[in-house]
Amino acid sequence: MRLSELPTGEKAYILKVHGSGAFRKRLLEMGFVRGEEVKAILNAPLKDPIKYRIMGYEVSLRRSEAVMIEISMLKEDTLAFRPWQTGKNKKELDVAFEHVFPECNKRQRRKRGRFRRESSNHIIKVALVGNPNSGKTSLFNLASGAHEHVGNYGGVTVDSKIGKLYHKDYTIELVDLPGTYSLSAYTPEERYVRNYLMEEQPDVIINVVAASALERNLYLTTELMDMEVPMVIALNMYDELEQSGSKFDYPALSKMIGIPIVPTVAKKGEGIPELLDETIKKYEGEDKKEPARIPYGRVLERAIELMEREFANVDISHLHFPLRYLCIKLLEGDKEIEEMIDRLPKRDEIRARRDKERAYIEKLLREDAESAFTNARYGFIEGALKETFTEKTNIHDTTRILDAIVTNKYIGLPIFFLFMWLMFEATFRLGEYPMQGIEWLVETAGNFVRSHMGDGPLKDLLVDGIIGGVGGVIVFLPNIVILYLFIAFMEDSGYMARAAFIMDKVMHKMGLHGKSFIPLLMGFGCNVPAILSTRTIESRNSRMITMLIVPFMSCSARLPIYLLFAGTFFSRHAGLVLFGLYMAGILLAILSARLFRKFFFKEEDTPFVMELPPYRLPTFKSVMIHMWERAYQYLKKIGGPILIASIIIWFLGYFPRNKATDVSYGASMTHIETVNRAAEQQEHSYIGQIGKFIEPVMRPLGFDWKMSVSLLSGMAAKEIVISTMGVLYAGDGENQASLQQRLLTETHADGTPVFTPLVVIGFLLFVLIYFPCIATVATIKEESGSWKWALFSVLYSTGMAWIVAFLVHWIGNLWI
Repeated sequence: MRLSELPTGEKAYILKVHGSGAFRKRLLEMGFVRGEEVKAILNAPLKDPIKYRIMGYEVSLRRSEAVMIEISMLKEDTLAFRPWQTGKNKKELDVAFEHVFPECNKRQRRKRGRFRRESSNHIIKVALVGNPNSGKTSLFNLASGAHEHVGNYGGVTVDSKIGKLYHKDYTIELVDLPGTYSLSAYTPEERYVRNYLMEEQPDVIINVVAASALERNLYLTTELMDMEVPMVIALNMYDELEQSGSKFDYPALSKMIGIPIVPTVAKKGEGIPELLDETIKKYEGEDKKEPARIPYGRVLERAIELMEREFANVDISHLHFPLRYLCIKLLEGDKEIEEMIDRLPKRDEIRARRDKERAYIEKLLREDAESAFTNARYGFIEGALKETFTEKTNIHDTTRILDAIVTNKYIGLPIFFLFMWLMFEATFRLGEYPMQGIEWLVETAGNFVRSHMGDGPLKDLLVDGIIGGVGGVIVFLPNIVILYLFIAFMEDSGYMARAAFIMDKVMHKMGLHGKSFIPLLMGFGCNVPAILSTRTIESRNSRMITMLIVPFMSCSARLPIYLLFAGTFFSRHAGLVLFGLYMAGILLAILSARLFRKFFFKEEDTPFVMELPPYRLPTFKSVMIHMWERAYQYLKKIGGPILIASIIIWFLGYFPRNKATDVSYGASMTHIETVNRAAEQQEHSYIGQIGKFIEPVMRPLGFDWKMSVSLLSGMAAKEIVISTMGVLYAGDGENQASLQQRLLTETHADGTPVFTPLVVIGFLLFVLIYFPCIATVATIKEESGSWKWALFSVLYSTGMAWIVAFLVHWIGNLWI
């Protein structure tokens, strides 16, 4: 029987994981090992993927992947086969051990020699290592005072972050490494973490273990024990374990494995001082306990010992890895370690021994070496927890109740789209009131300068350049804050992971991973961190496709443009227009992904293995920090590039001065003449000349030269579109109307409106699709490793924007 056939609500036991490669290894590491109980919890609304519960946590798999896992409804079936304990195989093994075991475990442990109490600066380098969503970054923020992004889903940290703190006369350099389930080097995160630990050799490692999923989290601990690194365990989210009613004798486990364990609640700062105390003790050598070695059983220990003998008289000091760890990884078939061994003088003998021992393991244990080592690690963990941990499971917990609603096959998708609509409606409606207040302040500042300064370039710069340009952008600050309030709620509550679960079948049709949906949702905030977060996607092809379609997600920089035009021309349905624009971006992303998969990235189907964290109520502090960070970034942008761009746009629009026009109109002019003079001056200015040059390309879309220049300036940052319009549509010096009113009354020379509903829709769609900002393009280049894909993104998106806007204008004119 296969796991895909297990009815919802039923339990079974793992017999074997079929297949090969990274996906199979990931399943084993996440606990799908022989004898483990697994329960089918629920199906996604589109019938795929399926949520399972194993080892106290929940994970989702597609049906096509669950079919690879062989199960039995009877526990006895998993225990019936132990070929190495009886008959011929047992005698063969006993004879083999008579020749090997006298030397087993006699080799000394590697001495790191990292204690530096004599150092005058007393700096301790500490690395935080743990599973995704174990609370590493929360601990890092509370300990170091940093404000790194956290969320209730895996993969928030995509590279290392460094912070410093001071504790008991020591400077502690704290390094937050990406979350990883193991050190197998199958994914970029695993390779990064493993190489960092060996090459940088931190003085102490803090292994952050989520108390809510002990068995799975301790798997990484066993690998760190194999690496013989100085370590302290932070038993994080300890409050959740206590609230569940489970009992954990962590001091007994600490004594058993020889590693200090400190319970912590990182989000509240509880246990952090004690954790730092233990870290310093470990650094100073006060902790005399030797960490236990993982007992892999007679078959595997024999293979490890024989492998170690092959390294006699071979210098491996430059590899940074302990000998025992090297041998284990060679037997497991670790490709990166194999490449290292290929550069050693005895590589042929070592490889021959490795192949012989792998065959011997498979003969005796009837499973490959990779599975055997994984089973042995989980066997060690199971035995340790059996003596120290008593779990109490409440089947009616909050997570089960909420999941039954938000992932329901009938209402799961409607709830998701309702939430998205509510987010955009609230962003516009709730932001409208503080927005009006800020708009009043901007107009008051402009009026004050107009009435208290004499005419001249400086007055024009302040009123039309700085106040008009920057003021047009700053009024949207409340809307940005409200948008990030909703995004913070999705991330911190755990709903972000459910959104990926719900949408996986749709993503699968696009040839992508459900995990791709998380970067796409993050793109609603900012495309740059969204592209960085694609590092958590194992497949390079899926990673590349996700990277290229993220810019179609409407980032917060585009939001002010949407709000300006939707609020001005579609005020009664502004929330619906916003929702439609965001959905249009998603639709274009889907179509583009299908196109890219068909023509550029034709390879593998990407498996969907994703942990579903329990729901957690976001703390007021974390949400406020998240909102403040985004508001601060927005204000910093206004005070930097947007201010500079506004001044440049004003300069290009003010010079050269058209003296002939001034003379022809004379000193006394009517209001109409004043407006005409301002328009003529702009057309003959530098920016007018630029606009007239590019206008023929944009005229088929219904855009005038001012709109064209605004779009051109938006290539640096999308907010600059608004500041440019604030300058270009300033009109005459006496016009005190808001930018919205000016856009409503803007006309062509023949008196027809510049902004018709059709032109506005085309303009908004062009803004949605065209050229990602410079920071996004640079990030695509860095993450893809080539300018080719960055330039492709620029050309593809801008070309598509022109085509879509043209079709809207052309088809619309046929019907209207």
